[in-house]
Amino acid sequence: MAANDAVKNPWFKNQPLPSPSQDCSLQNVMDEELARVLQRGEDNPTQFQHGNINLVDQVNPTCESDHILAQMLQNQYDFEYDQSLELEERKMNGNNGKVTISYDNYRCMHPLDKEYYYTTATDETYNDNEDKTDTKLPKKNTITTKHDYDICCRKNTKSMESKFPPNFRCGDLNDASTEVKIPNHVYNSLKQHSFREDRQSHRLHEKKEHSTHEQALDEKTRLLIYKLVNNGTLENVGGCFSTGKEACVFYATGGQLEKIDLPAECAIKVYKTTLNEFKNRDEYIKDDYRFKDRFSKQNPRKIVRLWAEKETHNLHRLQAASIHCPQPLLLRKHVLVMSFIGLNQKPAPKLKDAKLSYSDITAAYNQCLQAMKTMYHKAKLIHADLSEYNILWHESKIWIIDVSQAVDRSHPKWAEFLLRDCRNISRFFEQRLTNDVKTPMEIFNFVTELNISANSEEEFLQMVRTLEYISS
Repeated sequence: MAANDAVKNPWFKNQPLPSPSQDCSLQNVMDEELARVLQRGEDNPTQFQHGNINLVDQVNPTCESDHILAQMLQNQYDFEYDQSLELEERKMNGNNGKVTISYDNYRCMHPLDKEYYYTTATDETYNDNEDKTDTKLPKKNTITTKHDYDICCRKNTKSMESKFPPNFRCGDLNDASTEVKIPNHVYNSLKQHSFREDRQSHRLHEKKEHSTHEQALDEKTRLLIYKLVNNGTLENVGGCFSTGKEACVFYATGGQLEKIDLPAECAIKVYKTTLNEFKNRDEYIKDDYRFKDRFSKQNPRKIVRLWAEKETHNLHRLQAASIHCPQPLLLRKHVLVMSFIGLNQKPAPKLKDAKLSYSDITAAYNQCLQAMKTMYHKAKLIHADLSEYNILWHESKIWIIDVSQAVDRSHPKWAEFLLRDCRNISRFFEQRLTNDVKTPMEIFNFVTELNISANSEEEFLQMVRTLEYISS
């Protein structure tokens, strides 16, 4: 069989191969594609609108692109966020007046979209005839600070209602008919005036409440006495039975102090914290070697405490010298608890008020001289205020009281104080006893066991100082 002989096949059709001269260009392909599109356009005219040719397959116009769908979802989310932001803004502002808080900077929608959605929401939700414009919002491009005049005035008015004292006369600030506005300079003037009145009121109350005067106890003193009653040191406290220039004395019933029974009847001596009646206290305490380092003239309460402490020490000295005097039991600041000189709640009378016979007066005179001598030699003290007012008569004996101003023999003015005591004793008993009453200088020599004679008291004191200087 020859090579060029072709097998004959009924399905086989011989087609001539394209000649190399026939080229297939891109322009021909595009023309053919355009022809097919135009042919489909003639067959289906709805695919052409206003001469525009859609070269892509048509789908649902609302889902034309994923980008468009994402934008729609984002717009819906932003609209809901702005609605919640608007509700929060209304809740925050309420009816606070002209000053409001704006959340415009937190909105995330585009202004055109926001205008469209706000208009749609307003038309659908609210009545068209209702005006919803907020007249309280500030104008655009304006900043309202705390220094605004109206804000400061309203703030000052509100502060006057809450921060000023209740008794401050400021008028009716809540009048609905008129709005009260208080400028800063007026508010500051009223505030300074209120502070001055408050300080003046405190000063008056402090002077009254922190002073013991005229049988009255201040709050701190009452608290000290109440503590003594609560802890069982005292059973009860009675009234005041003696008042002097330096203290008030109250009656009390004794209890127990550190498991030791106190006397059934006690006396509470409360020293006055005011120096109106006894202003020269420093004369008796600043030169005393026991207290001069602790003396402070600036604080009256500290002076009073030293005064009470000094009397406690002096009473212990008198008791050690076997001189009749009250027994000190307890000292708390300016409150001194002592034994009661008297019987059945009746205090012993003072020597001035005691009704004594001639023999009792003579015995009292001799006891006074002996007590002064014992006090000088054994207790090393000078009473410095010994008189018929500071001597009690009880159980046919004299009792020395009020020794807070008593000074030690080393005091620079001990001779003057002792001579003054001698003068008081001599004057009192000269009125009761016609005979055998020593002169002040004779009593001084008896007490000090000196033998000094002079024509006057000034000369006598000068000789005493000279003798003391020589002996030292």
